[in-house]
Amino acid sequence: VISTARTCNLILIVLDAIKPITHKRLIEKELEGFGIRLNKEPPNLTFRKKDKGGINFTSTVANTHLDLETVKAICGEYRIHNADISLRYDATADDLIDVIEGSRKYMPCIYVINKIDQITLEELEILDKLPHYCPISAHLEWNLDGLLEKIWDYLDLVRIYTKPKGMNPDYEDPVILSSKRKTVEDFCNRIHKDMIKQFKYALVWGSSVKHKPQRVGKEHELDDEDVVQIIKKV
Repeated sequence: VISTARTCNLILIVLDAIKPITHKRLIEKELEGFGIRLNKEPPNLTFRKKDKGGINFTSTVANTHLDLETVKAICGEYRIHNADISLRYDATADDLIDVIEGSRKYMPCIYVINKIDQITLEELEILDKLPHYCPISAHLEWNLDGLLEKIWDYLDLVRIYTKPKGMNPDYEDPVILSSKRKTVEDFCNRIHKDMIKQFKYALVWGSSVKHKPQRVGKEHELDDEDVVQIIKKV
């Protein structure tokens, strides 16, 4: 199960509304032990090994957790005696260790609180204020649509609609892309790997362009719910 979790784009942790915090901490500790960091960004620091010159430690901000001696001690545990380390925020020792080991996985997580039909309204209001939580009742099918919306937001996906030449856009079967890889070329590759070889230009309708339609190249970045028509080479 843990090895599968490391390959996911999103983790859902389903908790019992009666005692969610106890179970939450146990699961988080288990995942942390396998190098999975939930709802965290990778540390904004640079670590580069070198052949000589010792440990060079620099920072652009004030540090409350790390100093040169602490950094040297951590590097020494990994038998690293020559490296350049640069911090861009107030990093902790754990952040530095994560970067040195280099095997950490950072991924979003939603804590799904089930059986909310068994708790009071006051308890539900408290849970609803916590970050990354989504209360549901699987038995009574409460807030399942809200969970689907949250999953979509956390996956950070965009929907791109196709428009064959001379036909209306197909709004029933969008092409799903990651918001980090949403160029016209990514769109073509998702449909068929050979499409980009025949690509001439694309016509785009939507918020990513000023004109409707607008002719764009393969590097153009698309927005959610754009409509795209691919023009192939003759």
